[in-house]
Amino acid sequence: MDNAGKTTRMSGKELLIVLVISLGSFMAGLDATIVNIALPSIAKSFSVPTVIASWVLNAYLIILVSLLLAAAKLGDMKGYRGIFLIGFTLFTIGSALCGMAPTIGLLIAFRMLQAVGGAIIAALGSVMVTSYLGSELRGQALGLVAMFTMLGVAMGPVIGGFLTSALSWRFIFLVNIPVGVIAILLGIFVIPRLPAIAKNSKLDIPGVIFIFIALASLILGLNMMQGDNSSTGILVLIIFAVFLSAFIIREKRAKEPLANLSVFRNAAYSIQNIAILILQMGVAGVMFLMPFYLEIVKGMSTGESGALLLALPVGNILTAPIAGKISDVIGTKKPIIFGFIIAIAGLFLLSTLTVNIHEGGIAVFLFILGAGAGIAYAPLNSAIMGESPEKEQGMTSGLIKMMTNLGSSLGVTFSMLIFGLVLGPEIALISAHTIKPQQLIPGFDIAFLFCMAMQIIALVLMFLVKNKESAGNSEPVI
Repeated sequence: MDNAGKTTRMSGKELLIVLVISLGSFMAGLDATIVNIALPSIAKSFSVPTVIASWVLNAYLIILVSLLLAAAKLGDMKGYRGIFLIGFTLFTIGSALCGMAPTIGLLIAFRMLQAVGGAIIAALGSVMVTSYLGSELRGQALGLVAMFTMLGVAMGPVIGGFLTSALSWRFIFLVNIPVGVIAILLGIFVIPRLPAIAKNSKLDIPGVIFIFIALASLILGLNMMQGDNSSTGILVLIIFAVFLSAFIIREKRAKEPLANLSVFRNAAYSIQNIAILILQMGVAGVMFLMPFYLEIVKGMSTGESGALLLALPVGNILTAPIAGKISDVIGTKKPIIFGFIIAIAGLFLLSTLTVNIHEGGIAVFLFILGAGAGIAYAPLNSAIMGESPEKEQGMTSGLIKMMTNLGSSLGVTFSMLIFGLVLGPEIALISAHTIKPQQLIPGFDIAFLFCMAMQIIALVLMFLVKNKESAGNSEPVI
């Protein structure tokens, strides 16, 4: 499609809009990982078992994933600007309360409030980019948002470890306050006021409840499957299946559904959502297992391991904005396919890890995987938003984030399950440090091969999608 006469460079105001949205993505990504490294300190501070302290993380994830579609619908009903700023405010207030929580129970409750704000921020990011910028800028803008998201994810353990050791675990929450205040003030002045696209709609409360229970059960069930509660985990997963079915039936019959399931009749829309989930599965699986490899097999310290793992998000950060901008010019399919090919190559290289491999080689392999994921992710976002009907773009924005977060959960769960199946009973010896590093290698290799196989499936599916030229005829709404 001819883009002659159309600018492919964002104006100053457009850059500020993207910056506000990106700050939200950065904070959401940061808080998805910053807590992990501080959980032992939190448990010690409140004199509670680590299992209880882990709910500081689990409660946030459950609320975040389960409310994404509802948050997107609220944006459609009330207008993106107001709901986004409310979400940012809730997130910032929740962060402040977490930093001052006097008990573990209140900390978990305040994390849930923070997650409500995080769900709103995450759900509306893509649709706000699509609404406020012309389609000829969509790819590069979404690339910048993806870059900030991965920067937050990458810096979470580093910032969390530094703040916890140098100051206190409370500062991993308090650090959000200045960023949140700046973003809120900036958003008030730069985000345009646009009429709500579904002003007279009503929120499908039964649909919200059904999908909340379904996704919460999925996350809980998958977590239980990794421990000694596998039978309970199966029961919880059955609850997931029941409520997911109830949600689908409800959405087909509701006059104003939370999610219009008819959009999934579009094969490109469905395939590319699946591709995002699979892409995130691979990245999350590697990021979960690699610290075990680096610290147990290679004998690296936690700090050294965290520094080396930065190679993956650095690869993502460097490629996502470029890939997004290229997809604005040549269309999305080719960058997505190229990204998956690079990611597959990175996962294959990671599946060849040995005890004696040099750390520099590991960093290169991680960088290649991160670069591939970055090349594919931003164009995938742009492609899905481009396939979405205008009145369903809010729902689609929430769905993208839901698939991304579900991909993370599934990637961690299946990688750990495969790792355990390969090692068998010997996996119990890891915590006692009595297993030889060489005996662990097959577990890592097979798990990474599984991640690679999933990426190959996504690559094959992408060949079924028809290529779309960049839709450069849309005018910006600013």
